[in-house]
Amino acid sequence: MWLDSHCHVTADDFSEDRTAALDRAEADAVEAFIGIGSGYGIQQNQRAVALAEQDSRVFATVGVHPHEASELDDATRERLLAWLGHPRVVGIGECGLDYHYMNSSRDVQRRVFAEQLGWARAHDLPVSLHVRGDEPNAFDEVLDIWKSEGAGRLSGVLHCYTGSSEFARRALDAGLLVSFSGILTFKNAHELRDTARALPLDRLLVETDAPLLAPQGHRGKRNEPAWVTRVGAVLAETQGRDVEEVAAATTLNARQLFRLPLEDR
Repeated sequence: MWLDSHCHVTADDFSEDRTAALDRAEADAVEAFIGIGSGYGIQQNQRAVALAEQDSRVFATVGVHPHEASELDDATRERLLAWLGHPRVVGIGECGLDYHYMNSSRDVQRRVFAEQLGWARAHDLPVSLHVRGDEPNAFDEVLDIWKSEGAGRLSGVLHCYTGSSEFARRALDAGLLVSFSGILTFKNAHELRDTARALPLDRLLVETDAPLLAPQGHRGKRNEPAWVTRVGAVLAETQGRDVEEVAAATTLNARQLFRLPLEDR
């Protein structure tokens, strides 16, 4: 069985067939989903919480994506903090730094990211981290803030990892896990597969980031949680392991990180 450790199943892209998409994934041996609350507007965090309440296969995170950092105000902060005690909210995020699109200034991104790490410490919740921008800039700054705000007291995962092997090692040393998305399957992702080959399986997760980043063979289409199995299959091939071993390990890693029960249904 697989676990999609990062998907945006409450995005409008799934408005017409959300339950059917989850059913298709379950039929393809995907047993649970981490529904990420941030990334489509701060107000949409409520959708992730609501879906997790309604569907026992889904667990939610809430947070402020770096694109949305400038939107955080007292009212939205109050709502987010209230959700952190919800029994179906299992993490904070995705949050971090994005120096590619720069929808919020660097200073605001850094401040809001650090604030959310403070929430994670206070509520003892893991964090789903987003980082994008030329290495070493955004990558180094994410790790610096992570360490200064409590590495050793925080747990988290670098979602949709696309960085170097060297940085991945530094992230693992700082207590982070690494998650691979459909990008791992792309024909030209040779360096990323080299990175995946070099990392220990007991520190890895798989994800779709649906509706984005459909894997090879489905590119150009809306991504689906069911296709996390394709990411896992390529990870298994890359590491020279059986698919069943990678499914079991990455699912256990995700369940331990987000502190999910072994049986949630």
